[in-house]
Amino acid sequence: MTTTHNPQRPAEPVGQPHGAPGHVPAPRVTELSGHAYKRRRAFNRQLVLGAVPQSFIKLNPRQMAGSPVMFTVLVGTAVSAVACGFQIAQGSPDAVFSVVITAWLLLTVLFANFSEALAEGRGKAQADSLREGREGLMARRLRGSTEEQVPAPDLRKGDLVVCEIGDTIPSDGEIIEGLAMVDESAITGESAPVIREAGGDRSAVTGGTRVISDRITVRITAEPGSTFIDRMIALVEGSERQKTPNEIALHVLLVALTIVFLAVTVALVPFANLAGGIPSPVVLVALLVCLIPTTIGALVPAIGIAGMDRLVRHNVLATSGRAVETAGDITTLLLDKTGTITFGNRRAVDFLPAPGVPRDEFIEAARLSSLADETPEGRSIVDLAVGRGAAGPGLDELARERPGAVTAVDFTAVTRMSGLDDGPRRYRKGAASAVSRWIFELDGILPDEARDDVDRISRGGGTPLVVAVADGGRARVLGTVHLADVVKPGIAERFAALRRMGIRTVMITGDNKLTAAAIAREAGVDDYLAEATPEDKLARIRQEQAAGQLVAMTGDGTNDAPALAAADVGVAMNSGTQAAKEAANMVDLDSDPTKLIDVVAIGKQLLITRGSLTTFSVANDIAKYFAIIPALFVAVYPGLDVLNIMGLTSPKSAVLSAVIFNAVIIVLLVPLALRGVRYRPVSAQQALHRNLLIYGAGGIIIPFIGIKIIDLLLAVVPGLH
Repeated sequence: MTTTHNPQRPAEPVGQPHGAPGHVPAPRVTELSGHAYKRRRAFNRQLVLGAVPQSFIKLNPRQMAGSPVMFTVLVGTAVSAVACGFQIAQGSPDAVFSVVITAWLLLTVLFANFSEALAEGRGKAQADSLREGREGLMARRLRGSTEEQVPAPDLRKGDLVVCEIGDTIPSDGEIIEGLAMVDESAITGESAPVIREAGGDRSAVTGGTRVISDRITVRITAEPGSTFIDRMIALVEGSERQKTPNEIALHVLLVALTIVFLAVTVALVPFANLAGGIPSPVVLVALLVCLIPTTIGALVPAIGIAGMDRLVRHNVLATSGRAVETAGDITTLLLDKTGTITFGNRRAVDFLPAPGVPRDEFIEAARLSSLADETPEGRSIVDLAVGRGAAGPGLDELARERPGAVTAVDFTAVTRMSGLDDGPRRYRKGAASAVSRWIFELDGILPDEARDDVDRISRGGGTPLVVAVADGGRARVLGTVHLADVVKPGIAERFAALRRMGIRTVMITGDNKLTAAAIAREAGVDDYLAEATPEDKLARIRQEQAAGQLVAMTGDGTNDAPALAAADVGVAMNSGTQAAKEAANMVDLDSDPTKLIDVVAIGKQLLITRGSLTTFSVANDIAKYFAIIPALFVAVYPGLDVLNIMGLTSPKSAVLSAVIFNAVIIVLLVPLALRGVRYRPVSAQQALHRNLLIYGAGGIIIPFIGIKIIDLLLAVVPGLH
């Protein structure tokens, strides 16, 4: 990873008042250079060479015990090695054959360890790139009115630190004072800086990002070792990876199959004794290893690690592998309209005054009601009003002209209105239903003409905002503002693909029902929830779950936290509040709501990969049965030779060919396990048919071909046939 080395700057003396002149950014040795680890090749010489010694280190029985199948192979290898020793000591003519079998049994274990070590090595390479950015990082911690320079790892939750231009934010935290532009490329890979400010939903900052303007005071919200980067390092290294429910279920199945085939192998001994031909211990071990599902047993750890790796490469941080698997089983997606289905940059395009209201009066009222509205929609109303000639005083100027008389009214999820109080005159702007209730309480009504304007805008997919004023006692409607939004191109096709997979999409919006219905039709969602509040989201999640559905949703605000916690998969935006990120089980570092669809695809790919390779593993054992069973007993029961449909050269060659193929296939499948089986948005039935056709039939055919090719090669080697 490329690093930037800064000249060492002199540290400020302890006790110097913060904000004193001559401040220089906190010194550091290196800094992150923006997701360089994502550009690493999936396989390179360094990773492969690093995985080789790890394959031997993992032969430690304590580590091997975590995989019962491969532990059984390791024990069998040890038994074969002892048997080889006795054969060599006795001068047995089968000694060379037994040594070769034992060597390939050991290689089977090493290849399994190699697949896991290679997957872990890719994660460790990513982790090293992330660690480089934190070496030597210092923080400016506040102690009362003074600052002190401390190493970033010494910061504790609740500490206050100051960051100015050029400073790297030392740990995860929340801005409690100030506003700044922050370069988050170290985490997200995006070069465009973002605004972070105290209060609201954009106060959270991430350790490792850099302040490029102004000054902020940050309250640390993470203990050492628990920051975003620490969690990302732990995930990509696999140090916090626990078995997922599906892995545990597969683990139980593999253990059961191993026990069954172990019993079968042991039971063969007395039967062979009765027939007068007991196979050697080495051949019995070879039989056991070929019978048990070694292929999937060897690849399961690599598949799980690679699944987490793919998620991190998409800039999504998950709390566990279980969340990734659950994403693959999702049946209902709850998607916010703004930013996910539409571009989210709704802008005012027209002013529609109510009957009897002068156009200029309405436009000025719309401008005044939006002066304190810092949303893009509010700014667009002011801009359009100015463009239409309503260039009146701003909020600060009004406050100076009439001190104490002008009060801004902020938008809330409860009132769903914003506005301005100018003495006895109160301006309000908001959804038609909210403004209608407000004017009704003040003895006003929503004129039929204004209601028609609202319906017409809504049917066209726009968003109507009604502007009203109360002067003294009674309120009256002044007109309707038309906001227009645009559905993202291609989103309807993505929803159609999800529908083919059996996933329902539900659009969540604060718009009225007519607007929501128009956008839902255009986007192709299955259902929608209009005029939604945070409580409505939570209720809808529980409703879907009560019907047996698994639900995923995105959110970024504190008011989204309960719904994120209730959802089976909750994806919080990195730009959101700390409460949202703590409630979710995934965090999208890019703060892209559409990423939820990709998360589902990654989860499905993980499940499909594990299922496909399990199918292949079970299917490819069939060819090994046809190779080994006749070889063991054809001398006693010549009629078994009819099962030698591959025409293998000799019993020794048949056993050795099966053992070699059993080991080599693990290495050949490692790239597929790490890359993942290609995911296609098809129904479960189509996916099952494809799985059985490619990995079921392929798992039967390929071993027959492979074992025969190996047998032909062994036929020219003396002593092995």
